[in-house]
Amino acid sequence: MSTDIATPVPLTRITDEQELLELERKYCSWGDTVHYLDPPKFFDRCEGNYLYDREGTPYLDLQMWYSAASFGYGNQRLNNALKEQIDKLPQLACQYLHPEKVELAAAIARLNESKFGLKGRVHFNVGGAQAIEDSLKIVRNATGKNLVFAFMGGYHGRTLGASAITSSYRYRRRFGHFSDRAHFVPFPYCFRCPYGKQKESCEMYCVKQFERNFETEYNSFWDAKANESEFAAFYVEAIQGTGGYVIPPEGYFPALKKVLDEHKILMVDDEIQMGFYRAGKFWAIENFGVEPDIIVFGKALTNGLNPLSGVWAREELISPEKFPPGSTHSTFSSNTLGTAVALEAMRMMEEENYEELTRRKGAYFLAQLRELQRRYPKVIGDTDGCGMALRVEICCEDGYEPDRELTDRIFAEGMKGDLDARGRRMGLVLDVGGYYKNVFTLAPCFDMTEGEIDLAVELLEQLIHRCAAERV
Repeated sequence: MSTDIATPVPLTRITDEQELLELERKYCSWGDTVHYLDPPKFFDRCEGNYLYDREGTPYLDLQMWYSAASFGYGNQRLNNALKEQIDKLPQLACQYLHPEKVELAAAIARLNESKFGLKGRVHFNVGGAQAIEDSLKIVRNATGKNLVFAFMGGYHGRTLGASAITSSYRYRRRFGHFSDRAHFVPFPYCFRCPYGKQKESCEMYCVKQFERNFETEYNSFWDAKANESEFAAFYVEAIQGTGGYVIPPEGYFPALKKVLDEHKILMVDDEIQMGFYRAGKFWAIENFGVEPDIIVFGKALTNGLNPLSGVWAREELISPEKFPPGSTHSTFSSNTLGTAVALEAMRMMEEENYEELTRRKGAYFLAQLRELQRRYPKVIGDTDGCGMALRVEICCEDGYEPDRELTDRIFAEGMKGDLDARGRRMGLVLDVGGYYKNVFTLAPCFDMTEGEIDLAVELLEQLIHRCAAERV
């Protein structure tokens, strides 16, 4: 046993960054993602599209807290809603009601009824993974089955239940056997088609392969005599988030939904990262012309100010008779601060035409990225986007093989804060995703101007010159 016992010290504010790093290395868990960058980065404040380090250097943020701060850091209108609620009703046990919870649930349910023609109800929780857990309970309770499909490349969170339907084995490896692990199905990642097909001529080969699972009972998924499958639901991301902002081809989801409906399998739509206009529609799934049975949401609903997530489900899945009181619970599930901010965010989204805004700005940004791809084909293999969800896939000189090493270098260089932003020092915050960790997933602030988009592309071009000079 070590005899080097720490002595408790008075809690005083520590300003020296090196001392803070030493304390972090010694006392903080490394189980989160902070140590993907060495040394970890400190930030001191944030505003609009920017994070600021302790020296006051601005970092243009192109990932906005994994799309949680879509409406900008320090959004004054949402800040004011939070402050007002703190002074009025900052705390309340979730066994009681407060107006903001009821109004927010009604707003989301009515909006979905207008979009999909389906009546439903909303259940709240705190984080996205917890909402996924609640959706799994709703699915199991309604169907009596516990097996589900999910996509390769899909990410739904890191609680035990959410990890079981998240495709990466890395998230499960240390935690024992997952008996209810999802059956993973290839996503239509057309740039790297898992079947080696071409989008222009494949005729939805991937959907046909999925449909073949139900041709005979000996494929194990279907009992023709009983007319049922042992699978309860298919968990989808309309646009894959952590998987690299992969956008499916037109017609894919209607074809998939037809197979699911024929075999009485629910579609659960994970909108945690793509909801609230990130992909140019209120829900990303709206871009693809299908009606989900369940929608899971979170992140941008409160602009990251106070955690709040939730599940919307069709009435027959979540009615009080089907899902009675006590079916699930979390102490902070419909917390007053989160619901107050979320309700104000919903009002803001109702007043502003975010569909037009995100589509227009996203199209402008994507055009700039595609021009960058044209100029640097030995660095960028693919670009794509839907609304303000954009992807830049970094490849080897052949324009196809993934180049994770270069991706990591570009990411790390952007975090140094020494780029030339038209005569001013600046950093660039990027997020790395994708099956091979070679994709920059861009989720910029909705308030970003075209001038700032131009600046972002200029900074990205600087990083290409700095990190891949031999290919330029």
